[in-house]
Amino acid sequence: MPAVTIVVVEDEASLRRDLVEYLRGCGFDSIGAKNGRELDEAIATREVSLVILDVNLPGEDGFKIATRLREMPSIGIIMVTARGSTVDRVVGLEIGADAYLVKPVEMRELEAQCKALLRRLESNVAAQRTGASSTTAAPHLNGTPPGASAGEEASWVLDATDWSLTSPTGVRISLTSMEMKLTSLLASQARQPATRDQISQALYNRRWNPDDRSIDTVVGRLRHKVEAAIGASAPLKSVHGVGYVFSAHVRVL
Repeated sequence: MPAVTIVVVEDEASLRRDLVEYLRGCGFDSIGAKNGRELDEAIATREVSLVILDVNLPGEDGFKIATRLREMPSIGIIMVTARGSTVDRVVGLEIGADAYLVKPVEMRELEAQCKALLRRLESNVAAQRTGASSTTAAPHLNGTPPGASAGEEASWVLDATDWSLTSPTGVRISLTSMEMKLTSLLASQARQPATRDQISQALYNRRWNPDDRSIDTVVGRLRHKVEAAIGASAPLKSVHGVGYVFSAHVRVL
């Protein structure tokens, strides 16, 4: 695996040193940062591929930092924190963390998560390059959108290998882990509504609680992301009293 830069953001000096040294032993270019300011300095001077992020940090906490980092989709985020409650896990994943590990972390698991995430990020970059070349060409010379033959309905395409959703017109949208789980479930329903209980089980492995609005948050963010990318209404609809449905055909790779 080519050398990539990983920044370990951890305010506990001994743990930060241990994580940095272990990752260097795995072949990564790893450096430490004790807060968000030092992380920003690293990003400004290096090509950072992955951030390992604690939550309880002095000043700006890890959740706020992760929210900022999600504006840079080329950087992966793995949270490593002592805050292991279900609520904290959900918050971390909903704001865009790619993985959430609870301290004390098993180093081999962290290494595996880093390698898996970096593979996905590399796939995303390759797919974006391919998509960019195809979308700059003359669109649909034969009048048939991608994913459909003449006379057939165009398909959205969900790629589980690089966590992306591509519109019938070729616009590729990168998904977070929660958005991927949600879209996979809705795609498997063949345009039939998924209940809130089904969605809660798929996202959080628990039954739905009527007081829990986390599902609506994930759906809202996915809908906003899709609409911003395609410049039109998303085929992600609310079904009153039931749940949600993806009202267009989705082809799963």
